[in-house]
Amino acid sequence: MSTLITEECINCGACEPRCPNNAIYAGGRQWELDGQSHPPIAPDIYYIVPGKCTECVGFFDHEECAAACPVDCCVPDPQIPEIEAALIDRARLLHPDVTFEVDFPSRFRK
Repeated sequence: MSTLITEECINCGACEPRCPNNAIYAGGRQWELDGQSHPPIAPDIYYIVPGKCTECVGFFDHEECAAACPVDCCVPDPQIPEIEAALIDRARLLHPDVTFEVDFPSRFRK
């Protein structure tokens, strides 16, 4: 599942710099992908772009945003269930310069 930030967000910004995919944006801020800007997903709290979120698969064995969040508002989005294979494929697309070894970090492998 993609991760989402719930309305309990206190806008501390602790999550944003921890995201290896630059998928987290401040509320009201446009998001970018492939050099194109898109309208904000949330107007007043931090948000995660689902198409850029890999749940940190390929980089960590946990979700960095959730680990950084002081109010536990970074949670799996039940509306967007995803499997490890889809998430690592997305990581490879987002980071073509990175080689992901067979034993890449993943929360699915704990």
